Amino acid sequence: MYPGYFRKPHYYETDQMGIVHHSNYIRWFEEARVDLLEYLNLPYSDLEQAGIIVPVLEVSCQYKGMIRYGENVRIDPTVIKYNGTRLDFSYEIINEKNQTVTTGTSKHCFLEAQNNQFIRLKKVQPTFHQIFTDYLGD
Repeated sequence: MYPGYFRKPHYYETDQMGIVHHSNYIRWFEEARVDLLEYLNLPYSDLEQAGIIVPVLEVSCQYKGMIRYGENVRIDPTVIKYNGTRLDFSYEIINEKNQTVTTGTSKHCFLEAQNNQFIRLKKVQPTFHQIFTDYLGD
């Protein structure tokens, strides 16, 4: 089971009050997403070497509490939808008090890098497709 992605805010990510600026959460979602894919033995580098890109189609973020400089957080990314052409994630950021302080989602698709055409992962890279279906228990 994936243990989550652990992070401590950098000083430059905060405002004058020492609170993490809202723009950084989307970056943190990406860091956690990349970490989850590496955990699943499907790093972005393997996708890119196979000629596949995974652009972001949509992202959302809901702020429920503040994260301050020096606090440790855990980011839990989860694949919530995979159908061979789309890949959607949810995110939950949990503080040291085990409180959910941020939630979010991102939606992605798979494209052939050379021509930006939509692809079906099952057809183009069945091994990659199997990683996602195994993760989701399909």
